[in-house]
Amino acid sequence: MKKISIALIFALWSLSALAQTHRLADSLQRKLDHIQQNGRLAHPDQTPTILTEEEVNDYFAAGRVKLPQGVKKVTYVFETGIITGVATIDFDEIRAGQKNSNPLLSLFSGTQNVRVEADAAANGGKAKIHVRTVSIGGMNVPRWALEFFINKYVKPKYPNVGIDSVFQLADKIDIVVVGYHKLTVTQK
Repeated sequence: MKKISIALIFALWSLSALAQTHRLADSLQRKLDHIQQNGRLAHPDQTPTILTEEEVNDYFAAGRVKLPQGVKKVTYVFETGIITGVATIDFDEIRAGQKNSNPLLSLFSGTQNVRVEADAAANGGKAKIHVRTVSIGGMNVPRWALEFFINKYVKPKYPNVGIDSVFQLADKIDIVVVGYHKLTVTQK
């Protein structure tokens, strides 16, 4: 009887832990749904929606975003006006099937942790991103090498992505403020 009770307690504890798995991702999903529904209104509620760094990271960890080929894991850190992303990237998978004997591409090989630090701001319905630095495996990538890689491998699939990117925001998002461990989204 005692063994059954212990097994039952363990089973209930396991179910409870599973139920809490990715609760922050669920919280972010509710906020994203709210932003989308609010954006459909003729006059959206202008009360800011706050997305926390923890929610965003749990959302990615839960697999709620389909990552591009070769990108295995992504985490973010939000600081005032700056977003830092760290991704585990399999460069060989990205370049699979492409032939190139350029020795510069050896910088972009194997599975590496890639850290990108960027200035980020959004106002008037447009977001502006400026990449400050990129490091691969802890080594800073020279600007010219980064531009080469972006032009050769990123722009063919994502033409609007570069060191400097500007894009229109969806769902009547007017302003996004990058703050300390949070993004504040205001719709108009």
